[in-house]
Amino acid sequence: QVQLVESGGGLVQTGGSLRLSCAASGNIVSINVMGWYRQAPGKQRELVATINSGGSTRYADSVKGRFTISRDNAKNTVYMQMNSLKPEDTAVYYCNAGVKTNAAMWYVTVWGQGTQVTVSS
Repeated sequence: QVQLVESGGGLVQTGGSLRLSCAASGNIVSINVMGWYRQAPGKQRELVATINSGGSTRYADSVKGRFTISRDNAKNTVYMQMNSLKPEDTAVYYCNAGVKTNAAMWYVTVWGQGTQVTVSS
């Protein structure tokens, strides 16, 4: 069974920075796309950034130029550096990955538990 464990969330002031980490563990054969989503109270979950196995990245327009997603395949870990944070970035951030295990014939989607990011005005 695969688990995604997130860390790095917290409380920062407007203009500050945070670095989120998400480590996958379990009987992993391979990982395809990894990404970050976020959900604010009263809003639906939205995609923030993705990175595929070749290192190609995509970002939501609202975070382009401020956030950077990266991955360490040897550690099965995805990161997101968040700079110039704004109050509207306040949300629970969720890690996501497509994972193949010894028990699965194909990739399955796995979600982390979420980590809170709060940006004060």
